[in-house]
This record gives sequence, C-alpha cells and structure tokens, in this order.
Amino acid sequence: MREVRIDPSFESWQSAARSLLREGISPDEVQWNDGSIVQSSLLTLSAPRAVEPVTEYRVPARFVDMARRAATNADPQRWALLYRVLWRIVRENHDLLDVERDIDVARLNELSQPTARPFVPQTQSVDALREAVKECRGCDLYKYATQAVFSRGPQDARVALVGEVPGDQEDLRGAPFVGPAGEVLDRALAEVQLRREDLYVTNAVKHFKFERVGKRRIHKTPAPVEVAACRPWLESELALVRPNIVVCLGATAARSMLGDQFRLMKQHGQWIESRWAPRTMATIHPSAVLRADDPPMQERNYAILRDDLRKVATELLGS
Repeated sequence: MREVRIDPSFESWQSAARSLLREGISPDEVQWNDGSIVQSSLLTLSAPRAVEPVTEYRVPARFVDMARRAATNADPQRWALLYRVLWRIVRENHDLLDVERDIDVARLNELSQPTARPFVPQTQSVDALREAVKECRGCDLYKYATQAVFSRGPQDARVALVGEVPGDQEDLRGAPFVGPAGEVLDRALAEVQLRREDLYVTNAVKHFKFERVGKRRIHKTPAPVEVAACRPWLESELALVRPNIVVCLGATAARSMLGDQFRLMKQHGQWIESRWAPRTMATIHPSAVLRADDPPMQERNYAILRDDLRKVATELLGS
C-alpha cells in the first residue's frame, strides 16, 4: 500500500495520479492523504503491487471537467474515486462515463455537480458574504457576467425579498433590482408603504445569465443546476438575516425555495411556513409586468404584485 500525500487541489491530485498511472499502481494499492486525516504508519510496511505501467493515454475532456469540479467537494473519498475512475477509463473502458448506472460514475456525477459551497465562508456577517461572493466560481455563469451581484439591505431586516437572477443593469451596477424591474418593484412597494431601505433584497442566483442578440444582452432563466449551485449563498445569507417574512419574486425563486410542485399563479399570495421564515410567500416577478403582451395584462400582473406585497405590509403592522 502506498500513501500519496497531496495538497487538497485538483492540480496536486492530477500530478500524483499521472505518476501512479505511469508506474502501474492500481487504485486498490493507494491511500490518498490531503492533510485532512492522519494516516497509519502501517501503510508503509508493504510495497504496492504494480501492474504493467501506462506510458501513453488519453482521457475524455469531460472527465477532466468533472474531476476538477469534484475536487472542490468536501467528500474525503473524492481523491480515491477520481483515481479509480481514471484507472478504469484508461485500462478498461474509455467510454466509462457513458455508463451512468455504474456506481463509480454515478458517484462522480454527484460529486461534480457545480456548487458554490467551497466559496461560502463561515461567518456571522452578511458583509463578509458580500465580499466573498466576488470570488465565487461555483458554476460557469461567473465567466460571462461582469460581476457577482449580492444583496442590499440591513442584516436585521424583518422582510427578505428573493428574486431570480440579476439583469443587465444589475450586472453592470452590482446591485439587485436597480433596472427596469426594480422600478416596477419600487412603485409597488411605495403604494403599500414598504420602504426598500428596510428590506433585505437578494436573488437566488448571483451572476447574470444572458444571451446576446446583436449588441443587447437578453436575460435567460437560470437552469435548475445553476440555481442549486448558488443555493449555499442564499442559505447562508438568510440564516444570518433570519427574517420574519420571506417573499419569493417569480417562479424560479418560488420553486427553488418552496419546491418543484409550487405553482405560482395558483398559490401566489398564500402564506406558507417554510425553513426560510415563519411566514413565506411567493408572488409575481416585477419583470413579468414589463414582459406582458398588452396593457391589460400588464395591469393584471402589476395588481398581483402590489396586492401580494400589501399582505406583507399588513402582516408587519400586525406583528
């Protein structure tokens, strides 16, 4: 058995794995140590049994991408899993990753799902989260956005509004709801006498997702995997704010926070007790007012938003 000491990084594992492959050391003969555990000295008592070494090999680019993401996971067995899958790709089946029912492949798929968790610090300060999110690489959206857009509002706010994803203006200015949708939101808040500066305002996803149409950047709905990747930020900030009321703005935020079975147009404005707050509600996203096909539809959507927010104002007065 060979103890292989590495830094807890993909690059360190990759370098060691290449050497092991060249020597023909099988996965069963390797004990990985990234410094997080104390290994027994008994590991050095027996020499590893090598098989025919591999001098040249190719692996799918897909494996490298998955391995790089899995390396950021906290699972202590990730290094052994990565080497085992690598060994099997090189020695047994170059198309192993296509065998989705394979136990190792299934586990690798699970560990390689994008997540922001390694970038979220343990802290008691939302300001610290706001600073840390600038370095988030939890999914690929950061590659195309101008910057991460975090929250605005006091940490002791009684009400938190959670939208979907930053828009074009939010991406450029670095603050949530400062574009056209923000103007609609501010209008509705003013009508029900809720002050924006008293609210904690954030989004389920922190980077702008878009497609280019000419010179314009057009908003795209984030995929479920991108929403899930960003969830650690939302969980951390709401755990610190601990609002009495959470309002999900739009279907994406509602499904993310209340489950896939939630139906916005049927259940908007209804109070729900959730893990996020004693009083949780979902309503229409302000951008739905702007995207409506005609003035009557715009008025209807705006009325839904305004009337649901009025319930929030009434709840605050009664508490």
